[in-house]
Amino acid sequence: MANRFILNETSYHGAGAIKEVVTEIKARGLKKGLVVTDKDLIKFGVATKVTDLLDEAGLPYEIYDEVKANPTVEQVKNGVQAAKDAGADYLIAIGGGSPQDTCKGIGIILANPEFEDVVSLEGVAPTKNKSIPVIAIATTAGTAAETTINYVITDTEKKRKFVCVDAHDIPVVAIIDPEMMSSMPKGLTASTGLDALTHAIEGYTTLAAWELADTLNLKAIEIISRSLRAACANDPKGREDMALGQYMTGMAFSNVGLGVDHGMAHPLSAFYGIPHGVACATLLPYVMEFNKDYTGEKFREIARVMGVDGVDEMSQEEYRQAAIDAVIQLSKDCGIAQSLKEIGVKEEDLPTLTDSAMADVCTGGNPRPCTKELIFDLYKYAFNGRD
Repeated sequence: MANRFILNETSYHGAGAIKEVVTEIKARGLKKGLVVTDKDLIKFGVATKVTDLLDEAGLPYEIYDEVKANPTVEQVKNGVQAAKDAGADYLIAIGGGSPQDTCKGIGIILANPEFEDVVSLEGVAPTKNKSIPVIAIATTAGTAAETTINYVITDTEKKRKFVCVDAHDIPVVAIIDPEMMSSMPKGLTASTGLDALTHAIEGYTTLAAWELADTLNLKAIEIISRSLRAACANDPKGREDMALGQYMTGMAFSNVGLGVDHGMAHPLSAFYGIPHGVACATLLPYVMEFNKDYTGEKFREIARVMGVDGVDEMSQEEYRQAAIDAVIQLSKDCGIAQSLKEIGVKEEDLPTLTDSAMADVCTGGNPRPCTKELIFDLYKYAFNGRD
């Protein structure tokens, strides 16, 4: 069996990398852009770091800033119309997962108008054409949407999120500049950072995992574990390391998939508007416990790169628990909720959430086979908490 690996054509990393946006636009002969972002990033001067560069270079663009957390079908449709009205031949996504995912949907539909209803893009849609060029500029260190072939859209009518997987949607250019992330508040830094850790751990243990992806994911776990606490304190080195770590796991999980943590997290955002990173982070230790007997020796390596001493002298049961405990401690240190009850989940909704999680495309990649009964029990365990 062949293992496929798809990456950005070009990516830029490090402080000041944002300046390369002008270089890429000119080199590619692009004429007019649509900047896809949200109002807060405009308000607080984050997106303007990019538009100021465009202005200085005399590059024409218009702005679509209607993106909100957990982007919807309607927001993608409105973005498509905005791009048409602007006469845009390329897109610039500025933000975390929500602007990035919205931008991917817009770009795919502009190149494949037969999918204009958006919902038809669910799963692995048979698109024929590459997205119009997307330059993706990350402002959070978590989703890695700038380097993945996945995006997630919310169907508000049915109160569900659906995952789209399409090799045609990957941005041609990704820019990962830690200076674009310096204004992230501690809570957002923590939840997006734990989302990145979830990507790395799920990608490392998913059914489709293999050596190339494992190398990236394991190194990402190491980088995230050592740098997230510092990033939450807005330490520049911590920010820079987190930017790299989340991108590395994005390169990997985009190509091998995830697991039931994401399958269970998506409904929480669709039902309650819970930020994706918060949902993933809260669930992670519970899902690791659920999967531990189906992960071979991988939890030993997770524990090792997270800084646990003496893992080679531990029994299998001990090093698996050590890996889980290391994640729990990091989560607590970063102020992440320790139960679903704390983040507003309602116990009476668990059966419906279970149905949605079972139908989620990510669940199929989980190392432990999932049934409705098992997922319901896992939701209930995570709802009540360990104590």
